[in-house]
Amino acid sequence: MGFYLNPNNKGFLTAIRSEIYVDKTGLIKYTNKYLDTEQKFICVSRPRRFGKSMALKMLAAYYSRGCDSAELFQKFQIAQDETFLEYLNRYDVIYLNMQQFLIEAEEERVTQYLEQEVLDELREAYGEVLRIQDTGLAAALRRIYTKTEREFIFLIDEWDSVMRERQDSEEMQKQYLDFLRNLLKDQPYVALAYMTGILPVKKYGVHSALNMFTEYSMTDQDVLEEYTGFTEEDVKTLCRRFQMSFTETSSWYDGYRFMEFQHVYNPKSVAESMRRHKFSSYWSSTETYEALKRYIDMDFDGLRADIVHMLGGGRIQVNTFSFQNDMRNFNTKNDVLTLLIHLGYLAYDAEREEAFIPNKEIIKEFENAMSNGGWAEVMRVLKASEKLLEDTLSGNEQNVAEALDRAHTEVASILTYNDENSLGCAIGLAYYSARKDYKIIRELPAGRGFADVVFLPLPHTNKPALIVELKYDKTADTAIQQIKDRKYAQALEGYKGEVLLVGISYFKENKSHCCVIERISV
Repeated sequence: MGFYLNPNNKGFLTAIRSEIYVDKTGLIKYTNKYLDTEQKFICVSRPRRFGKSMALKMLAAYYSRGCDSAELFQKFQIAQDETFLEYLNRYDVIYLNMQQFLIEAEEERVTQYLEQEVLDELREAYGEVLRIQDTGLAAALRRIYTKTEREFIFLIDEWDSVMRERQDSEEMQKQYLDFLRNLLKDQPYVALAYMTGILPVKKYGVHSALNMFTEYSMTDQDVLEEYTGFTEEDVKTLCRRFQMSFTETSSWYDGYRFMEFQHVYNPKSVAESMRRHKFSSYWSSTETYEALKRYIDMDFDGLRADIVHMLGGGRIQVNTFSFQNDMRNFNTKNDVLTLLIHLGYLAYDAEREEAFIPNKEIIKEFENAMSNGGWAEVMRVLKASEKLLEDTLSGNEQNVAEALDRAHTEVASILTYNDENSLGCAIGLAYYSARKDYKIIRELPAGRGFADVVFLPLPHTNKPALIVELKYDKTADTAIQQIKDRKYAQALEGYKGEVLLVGISYFKENKSHCCVIERISV
């Protein structure tokens, strides 16, 4: 066993010994399926702290020759799969963490340093078949395969660190991509190549430099959806075990969605909140908000309005296909929004091609990023939102209408009122602070239609629920009557207590709001 060649199973052992471990060994079923096929090149990109490195440690423990990992996997899902014993500890594994090489190597000599380190271990294991002149890694692996017929599995962590941390060095990036292509593409010794990073494979123009890879990214995880983060069932199990509120956990960490798994949670944050028995921003605390600020401050046409729209709970159409999969070349606001999806700051609905802010944890990160310059009018609206909620709960209709007028004036230069959807986003922004005590749902199926905005109180807040109906150039009384006629209160299944029916109207001609509030019990 070595550090790069056939690492031991200690990394996976450490994971399963931890206080919280969620079984994701079913991923091995898919990697077994793709061994020695045209699909053997897999690039999995996810945000930081979404379990990428843990998955690689699991794969290393399973495949590495020289390990005895049968007992480690026995109580987990993969042990029931028919391929479990067939491939268990049967392959030579080369495990590479590109971040390590980037830190340790001299400037511009990352690939040379990598080759030297791995070749040293290969010579220890296969010295009898390697020649002194076999100085290139690909050449050495071809010779080993020719003499022994042994295939290799490549596990590459932080594959995109060169793209992220050497953004200004196009030459270094191309050299690195050429190295990977020569090492992996059309080489007979490759049984499987599994790369992880934050970004998908780098593109030049419309072409990928590593076009043999199948990409599984935050815009389409395909069959790997279940292994992207914690699923709803995973989180419900943890909430029961740690006696934590599932509703509040959802409000904080849910929001990433895919075609089959509609609720995917940030695993790092869920695990920390369970372990510490406290809801907070654990994922975002691993990186300064300056990273987000740099991107949302970019002056692409309409980007600021889109950010404000999403802060109010809205969604934005995004074309993700022009993005070059790096952090430097941006041509349109779509490229910036697509990067924010890959970084985890935005969630993506592939079916509707829409981006949105996924949860309370990420909303706080946007608030931090906007707190320094450039967003003064938005910050004033956010700071006034607590008083607006107080006036709403006390039934002060006049104060609510006047506060909405002021909020509209503040953001009028950024966000345009042109329909009820735009009004809904502006109202969501005005009630920003309500997220502290409420789960806010836009367009909730209810009775005979969809309630515009529903505020569901989080456990132990002792606050009433709110059903808000919005009207554009119609009276607030009309909004209240629609709530009653279409029985929107039926959406609050399982809720018992006071409900505020809130009708809000906006009249374009005089740019004013009206508000009507009624109280009922369910």
